[in-house]
Amino acid sequence: MVRIATYNVEWFTNLFDDHDALVDNNSWSGRLDVTRAEQIEALSRVFRAMDADAVMVIEAPDTNGRRNGVKAIEAFAAHAGIRARKGLIGFPNDTQQEIILLYDPDVLQVRHDPQGDTTGKKGARNAPRFDGVFRIDIDHDAAPDLVKWSKPPLEVSATFRDGRKLRLIGVHAKSKAPHGAQTKSEVMRVSIDNRRKQLAQCIWLRQRIEQHLEADEDLIVLGDFNDGPGLDEYEKLFGRSSIEITMGEDTGIQLFDPHARMALGQRVGASPTTSRFRLPDRGRYLTALLDYVFVSPKVHDTDPIWRIWHPFDDAACYADPVLREALLVASDHFPVSLDMDHTLLPKR
Repeated sequence: MVRIATYNVEWFTNLFDDHDALVDNNSWSGRLDVTRAEQIEALSRVFRAMDADAVMVIEAPDTNGRRNGVKAIEAFAAHAGIRARKGLIGFPNDTQQEIILLYDPDVLQVRHDPQGDTTGKKGARNAPRFDGVFRIDIDHDAAPDLVKWSKPPLEVSATFRDGRKLRLIGVHAKSKAPHGAQTKSEVMRVSIDNRRKQLAQCIWLRQRIEQHLEADEDLIVLGDFNDGPGLDEYEKLFGRSSIEITMGEDTGIQLFDPHARMALGQRVGASPTTSRFRLPDRGRYLTALLDYVFVSPKVHDTDPIWRIWHPFDDAACYADPVLREALLVASDHFPVSLDMDHTLLPKR
């Protein structure tokens, strides 16, 4: 069995200095009322408890002219003493929130394997490379929109020791929060514009997914989509969520995630959650299903087991007070893991 997970670590980059070394002291981290030492210890406990063969880390340490996110995250892995000790990055971005795969090199060989053609400023319509520009008329006004990823998805070609292959796509879709809006009308305008961009990104992503599915490749798409069925009122305006687009709608080969299916089939009532945000000045928390691990049909045929490492909803996490507290301190998201018998995948 192998375990593949996704984990959004809030302000992971704040735990390192400009030499990519951990700042393990009592100064404040990026998390509210949490020191760097406390967050580092909590993250170490969570990663050790997961014991995953590969973790798609969302909001991984920054890579820029002075900092190296892979070097930083490998320093964390050495400190935590985990098997997933090597890092792989794709196209770096300028948001201080990279997507980095942390993996066990004794189990997997991996490489960044971007698909699609490069584009100029005018973009392309058919699944261009994720660091390029996607040309699409998302609002049906006869004028093409030019869409870019602020955090280009990480495309990974992975090979197990027995030669079986698996493709991974790590995703951090654009948030719909109306940052900078002052008035009610501005909030509405920015929110609609952000949702339009996010849907376009996921249409672009779905085009790439369909290319892999048509090639009969085994695929896992995982990460933080900042979206889910029924998450906000603007979904009604567009008629669908980016999750439904990513999974595949009425036609074509579908991807599967049990938590997404549950949420889609039950718009009212209890639903799985993967995140917990403290509302400013209200003394309350908001929970949401934002993180997913989607699989292609042949991966689904191996009968994988999904798990949200939620400190209150997962019985084993709740029963372990040390792990329960660590999950609350480490991040505002909780890991989602998938256990699968990769030997049941066809050899290609």
